[in-house]
Amino acid sequence: GLFFLHRLNMSQSVQTFGRKKTAVAVAHCKAGNGSIKLNGSPLELVTPDVLRMKAFEPVLLLGRNRFQNLDIRVRVRGGGQVSQIYAIRQALAKAIVAFFQKYVDESAKTQIKEALLQYDRTLLVADPRRCEPKKFGGKGARARFQKSYR
Repeated sequence: GLFFLHRLNMSQSVQTFGRKKTAVAVAHCKAGNGSIKLNGSPLELVTPDVLRMKAFEPVLLLGRNRFQNLDIRVRVRGGGQVSQIYAIRQALAKAIVAFFQKYVDESAKTQIKEALLQYDRTLLVADPRRCEPKKFGGKGARARFQKSYR
């Protein structure tokens, strides 16, 4: 993990975001010592803990050593618990790809990107589905009230 430290000075940083439904996570990634913080607390404390592995997927897929000399700070707002976790993992994945592209080299970036995409496309590509607005004449976006002839 130390092979590209000589090119990493402390001013290098990238900013990326991840989205899912209405949750938005913003990741600041800079040269550092491998800490990943979410809203100021360690990523290990993500709730709900059932989905904790989901938030760690980018780290687990690429191996800890790629994150060893990066500091990532994530801020997340909006959405619910699940969509926040999906937004976080997307922000993390995009952050490391962007950082490698900007400060390390293209081939390392391509390798990382391939690994992430092969595992799960939503790690780098936002899911465009949104909630459809309710219309009149029914109780939901598509459902209609029952019709009776008597």
